[in-house]
Order: sequence, then C-alpha cells, then structure tokens
Amino acid sequence: VAARSPGHPLPALPASYHELRQAALSCTRCRLSETRTQVVFSDGVVEAKLVVVGEAPGANEDATGLPFVGAAGQFLDLLLGTVGLSRQDTVYICNVLKCRPPGNRNPLPDEIEACSPYLKKQLELVAPRALLAVGSFSAQALTRDSRPIGRLRGDIHSYEGIPLVVTYHPAALLRNPGWTRAFWDDLQLLRSVMDGA
Repeated sequence: VAARSPGHPLPALPASYHELRQAALSCTRCRLSETRTQVVFSDGVVEAKLVVVGEAPGANEDATGLPFVGAAGQFLDLLLGTVGLSRQDTVYICNVLKCRPPGNRNPLPDEIEACSPYLKKQLELVAPRALLAVGSFSAQALTRDSRPIGRLRGDIHSYEGIPLVVTYHPAALLRNPGWTRAFWDDLQLLRSVMDGA
C-alpha cells in the first residue's frame, strides 16, 4: 500500500486503545511504512501513572516491536527504578514516531506530523499523572518549543493539561555520562510532580 500523499485528509483514529494499536500496526500514513520491519507502538502498562515519550525506534526496537529495548532502554529502566517507577507496573513507554527512520536518521517534519495523531490519542487514552519527554525531538514536539533541550529541562511544562518534564535521552547519557546527574535531577522534579508537591 502506498503512503498517503499530503493533502488527503486522514481518517479519524479509533476511540478504543486496542483498535488504536491495531490501526497503528497497519499504518501507511508516511514513507516509513515502506522501510520498517515492524511498528513500535508501546510497552509498559496502559493504566500508567507516567508516560515516557522518546523520539523514534532504533534497530533493536524495529526488530522487537518494543520501545527502549537496547542499552539506552536498560539504562532508562535503571534510572526510573531510582524513583520507584517501572514499565512493569507504573510506566507506559512510547515514541513520537512509531516506525524507525532508515539508518536512525532524524525524524522529518512530515513524518512527525503524520504520526503525531497516534501519540496524541495514546496520551489521551492512557491519561497519565505526568509525562517525561526524553530527547530533543520529543521535548520539542510536546512543548511546541524549539529551544535546545538544555534550555527546556529544569521546568515543569504542560501538555494538554498534563504536567510534563523534559530531559536528555538515555542514549545521550551513555555517550555523555556527565549528563546523568542532570537526568537524575529531572527525575526528582518528575517525582515531586507525581507526588503532588
């Protein structure tokens, strides 16, 4: 099935979580549907207190169909555990894009536009207490602010009325271990938001 050309209205997304997931798994809204191995919709619990939003799947995620399964994902799980959160019982994890850009290139604006209705609907259906955006693309997409992540982090933002904390991507921490302290500080801010402070 060919990707939809811009200008054609997109059909309305389903209202139920199961149907939304099924729609995403067969999506052809953009060119990434032609190069993906599989759609990476989400991981974790649907009744989550926290939704972590990443950027786009990488090679491991494209192969498994699950977000954050490589070294960065393991590091994310470890860091979330330091504030009592886990994808087994309190966290839902997804990405801005549901399909891997070839060669892990940056998401393109039209791909983000085509995929963002899925993210919006996911967040509406999960209805978490808080959001954590990891990485520049997810931070900028959810805050609608194009400033660099170093400028966006440290504050509590809002997405559709949900408190939003922005931080570095765990993959960036693996390359720049000095940023881990900043990430940890952001987790403390997140925890205080979730605890109603």
